[in-house]
Amino acid sequence: MKTFKTDGLDILSWCIFPEDGALAQAKNIAKLPFAHKHIALMPDTHQGFGMPIGGVLAAEGTIIPNAVGVDIGCGVIATRTTLKDIERADLKLILGAIRKDIPLGFNHRKTPLEIEDVPKGAKIVAQEHKSARKQVGTLGGGNHFIEFQKGSDGYIWFMVHSGSRNLGKKVCDHYNALAKETMNSGKGFIVPKAWDLAYLNTDSKGGQDYIVEMEYCLRFAKLNREIMSNVIAEILEDVTGGKPAESFNVHHNYARREHHYGKDVWVHRKGATSAKAGEMGIIPGSQGTKSYMVKGKGNPLSFESCSHGAGRIMGRKQAEKTLNLEREIEKLDAQGILHAIRGVRDLDEAAGAYKDIDIVMEEQKDLVDIFVELTPLGVIKG
Repeated sequence: MKTFKTDGLDILSWCIFPEDGALAQAKNIAKLPFAHKHIALMPDTHQGFGMPIGGVLAAEGTIIPNAVGVDIGCGVIATRTTLKDIERADLKLILGAIRKDIPLGFNHRKTPLEIEDVPKGAKIVAQEHKSARKQVGTLGGGNHFIEFQKGSDGYIWFMVHSGSRNLGKKVCDHYNALAKETMNSGKGFIVPKAWDLAYLNTDSKGGQDYIVEMEYCLRFAKLNREIMSNVIAEILEDVTGGKPAESFNVHHNYARREHHYGKDVWVHRKGATSAKAGEMGIIPGSQGTKSYMVKGKGNPLSFESCSHGAGRIMGRKQAEKTLNLEREIEKLDAQGILHAIRGVRDLDEAAGAYKDIDIVMEEQKDLVDIFVELTPLGVIKG
């Protein structure tokens, strides 16, 4: 861990060489008068919107929609199966069936599914409830994925990375706009517009409303992953007879009220995972690299947090322009991975666009212990 001194709070970075953009954003956050103790950056940190991805902020009496992000509740569910091995031909059948049964990218379900009723006063969730019923159980695009893996424990695992779909974006956009409007009314600390860190007081109506809708999105995102996991489990059993043995479902975009350094605070984890002592966590690698099941060490310096993945080293467009398509495909083919790289547009999710997961794991040895290493076998990208 490396300490960066600022005009405000210290920044404790488990990324030894954070990119300039992420560090600049962390320095902005360190100047917020309601930020508590210090700012933490995980080893996968990189620049985001307002808050760096892989950033952890503990805030007193305030909540920042952009420090949670647009994909509220984005996270991963990892399932250990009863299988010890899987034939490549069977895996191809399974991946093909998944593509038919789980809508990918911008696709939604034709038939809506039942989801939780709208909480009282949750107007954005209410507006989106009908469309959300067709989005639940769908993967989405970007870096969302479904992956089969062989665990160091000897079992076959599968993993789903997805979030709250358009529901979370609508909630974030609405309350970020409300936060800007409220902040600019002249009451309280004025955050410079360029920082994109407008906040709501948690005891205000706007703050309370955001918390209710954010927490709904968290439950929706968790259900979204569970539904897809159940579909995958059914396909797996039909093809191989294998069944799910145990699952772990974690968020990495959220804010939660916790107690740290003597105060109750709202811990914002944007692209970061809770890592309390003994708590199970999931750290996926990039396409073509290992993922990890981990147990938290409860390190108070990180606000009991760890990374949410490998973290990007280049933007999507930069990856498409910079990476060599043939070389990226060769790397995956050489490992025998059934992968999702077909053309230049797929390079935004190639392994070369991400940090070295081995370095990321080395940099957070004081945050988590590795429980199971997961080697990729086949992957579907949104």
